[in-house]
Amino acid sequence: MGQGLPFKRVLLKISGEGLMGTADYGLHGETVKKLALEVKSVTAMGREVCLVIGGGNIFRGVSNAAKGMDRTSADYMGMLATVINALAVQNALEQQGVPTRVQSAIGMSQVCEPYIRRRAMRHLEKGRVVIFAAGTGNPFFTTDTAAALRAVEMNCDALMKATQVDGVYDSDPKKNPAAKRYDRLTFDKVIADDLRVMDTAAIALARENKLPIVVFNMHEDNAMMRVFEGKGLYTVISNTAA
Repeated sequence: MGQGLPFKRVLLKISGEGLMGTADYGLHGETVKKLALEVKSVTAMGREVCLVIGGGNIFRGVSNAAKGMDRTSADYMGMLATVINALAVQNALEQQGVPTRVQSAIGMSQVCEPYIRRRAMRHLEKGRVVIFAAGTGNPFFTTDTAAALRAVEMNCDALMKATQVDGVYDSDPKKNPAAKRYDRLTFDKVIADDLRVMDTAAIALARENKLPIVVFNMHEDNAMMRVFEGKGLYTVISNTAA
């Protein structure tokens, strides 16, 4: 696509569904391993990586399974699902020799660290991958918002959003073959055109803190590496379209 992206520290946001592979729910071992290899290849370049993983492959607070439940209780169940995913990805990374820490916004000291910003920063500086689990720790906030929040707190250079398609389109490319793909977008256009890349709270937080969002297809081979090298297709969202 052009010149490589000079980001030193990034936060990778991946949905829980992104870990399902060909399965209908839960975790697909080969898909989780592929993600671990992607992250390993980027850290081998000297980049610092942290992750936020959704929980929709196990439980989502606004899903059909949660209908009739109190929204707060359902959202807490969704947060616990993200911890399961975080531990699975941690295990896959460590099997590849990548030092990793999981930090949860909900206290569960027997399985992972609590979220402490300064400790997380130190882990990144030492070359460890940090996985942030349990969202923001609050109901009514998505893991998209948690990703934007943690990326800002960690002083990341960009938020990388791994999706099912190779960037942002003006409509669903799976339903509309004539959908237009953007190389670059402004946050204002994403909100004004309701492009639904991430929820509005996440987009607004990124815009306010001048945090670029890079949207790319997680299913391509060496997807993250190709983005850093400026190869392949992706969309960069920032305060200016240039």
